Amino acid sequence: MSAETSRRKFLIASTAGVSATWVAANWSAAEAADMANGTPMTFFSPTQAADVEAMAAQIIPTTDSPGAKEARVIAFIDLALVTFAKDSADVYTKGLADLGAKVRAVNPAVDGFAGLTSAQQVQVLTSIEKTPFFQAVRSHTIMGMFAAPQHGGNYQKVGWKMIDFDDSLNFQPPFGAYDKV
Repeated sequence: MSAETSRRKFLIASTAGVSATWVAANWSAAEAADMANGTPMTFFSPTQAADVEAMAAQIIPTTDSPGAKEARVIAFIDLALVTFAKDSADVYTKGLADLGAKVRAVNPAVDGFAGLTSAQQVQVLTSIEKTPFFQAVRSHTIMGMFAAPQHGGNYQKVGWKMIDFDDSLNFQPPFGAYDKV
């Protein structure tokens, strides 16, 4: 074995050890949960993701049918804020800071919006429902619920199933009144 090969093996082994140590020290349980769901966050911190996910779950709640949480709308919103909706990033950043202040006013003992009771969450959301932040979360929640799954949300097409959307692209005539002669 050459000196170059053993040096390369040493560097690879060292890097792997340092990487494992960093991950163990910096990877929170919330991030582990995100990874388990297949949705590592890019824009949001774990706490911010939990708060926005809780907001989305209030906007489209789970009832006898899946809601925003089951559709993994948070993955759609997170992806949107680093791609096509980059212009909304500042709205989210400021809105999340304002949301934190409102949460502390309602219940200073919790870490974030997700830690509030459902009634407290509704109280906070009612107080911000006219803000650009709430409007952005609401719009992105609806988009994430019904967008094509490859865009991050609508996990297992739960939104499409809810509205009986047929994505097979096998449409048969008549397509509509505009086709009649």
